[in-house]
Amino acid sequence: MGQALARGDLSASELTERAFAAIAACPDRAIFIKLTTDRARREAAASDARRAKGATLGPLDGLPIAHKALIDLAGEVTSAASDLLARTAAPASADADVAAALRAAGMVTLGHLNMTELAFSALGLNPHFGTPHNPHSSDGPRVPGGSSSGSGVAVARRLLPAATGSDTGGSIRTPAAFNGVCGFKGSSTRYSMAGVFPLAPTLDTLGPLARSMEDIALIDAAMRGPSVPPVKAMSVRGQKIIAPTNIVLDQLEPAVARLFDEALGQLERAGVLVERRAMPELDEVMATYHQTGQINNVEALAFHRPLLARARPGEIDRRVVARLQGASQSLAIDYLTTLAARKRMVAAARAEWGACLVAMPTLPHVAPLIAPLEADDALFTSVNILTLRNPMLGNFLDVCGLSLPMGCDEKGLPAGFMLCAASGQDDHLLAAGFEIAELVAA
Repeated sequence: MGQALARGDLSASELTERAFAAIAACPDRAIFIKLTTDRARREAAASDARRAKGATLGPLDGLPIAHKALIDLAGEVTSAASDLLARTAAPASADADVAAALRAAGMVTLGHLNMTELAFSALGLNPHFGTPHNPHSSDGPRVPGGSSSGSGVAVARRLLPAATGSDTGGSIRTPAAFNGVCGFKGSSTRYSMAGVFPLAPTLDTLGPLARSMEDIALIDAAMRGPSVPPVKAMSVRGQKIIAPTNIVLDQLEPAVARLFDEALGQLERAGVLVERRAMPELDEVMATYHQTGQINNVEALAFHRPLLARARPGEIDRRVVARLQGASQSLAIDYLTTLAARKRMVAAARAEWGACLVAMPTLPHVAPLIAPLEADDALFTSVNILTLRNPMLGNFLDVCGLSLPMGCDEKGLPAGFMLCAASGQDDHLLAAGFEIAELVAA
């Protein structure tokens, strides 16, 4: 799209109108919560005016993007896909820092994308604004993945080239994997969180979803600021990758296991040094969660307690309410113990991993059907926990993570290959991701 704009084959205004026409023609009406039509047209016209003067803002100038509905957009209500907030919250006074940074790069803001209510599930179901359907399903509606559900589906359906998401326990990488696109979650200090509606501030991170590593790198750089150059590709010959044999391979669907083994084989044939072994730190993360509780549930309850207090029955997704209320039994000493353990483990992983990368299936299964999950809350809970397992290990250790498409099962449902690096090794991970994305998709 950027090349077409540069050649003069079309204008930013034409590109914007094409995007809105595609959204209007899309049969899935649950992808967007709000279209910022007037804003987008103003921004596109401004981009065209700059281009006419030969003064573009860079390779993203004039290209469309949309934001997960927990990222502030000036003049719009940041609903976090909660009907209660959509009806009662005041509009944001300014763009979130990342939205402002993408606007400063010349990107055209199309609106707010749907998500799990309050970002509190990995499956993407939403009883208020509808659930976007996985576009790869041929046997009935399947989950989009959450909580950045609209972001994953919009990119997979080619309604827009890229979208932003947030990731507290897998909320970028899960919809990326289920929808067969690329998703990047940065380390905790990668992007400014100002103007982002929180779930659990200790674990909350941001990142882009797109269809290629080139686009991921461009959006990543723009989200960080105008003086940041995009990460460039590196050769992965001789790169060491650890493939854990503990926890992350448990309960894999046969197709996911096969695709992951084939992906590792492709990497080895390309000269990557794949080391299959147990990683004790992953066992320690799981033991900490089981012994002293989950950070995200406690912090989410602390933030959302006033909202729960004023909500009438049915005004907040019952599954979200159940998770929030479950955290009310947590002890302060357990929460503080978990935080201390996490600080120690993050530092240890940073020291021990170095420039190593870690690979695992993003998720142990492909996207499940929606109907059984809607009918059975116990099934929903068990599937949600299993879906969260691999990605949330990375949030606890503050790693940066990529989910890359690694093929599809016999029904054409995508599976994801997750590549992780120690906290702060984002540039190295992205640089390696270019070639690895091509290898694991082969």
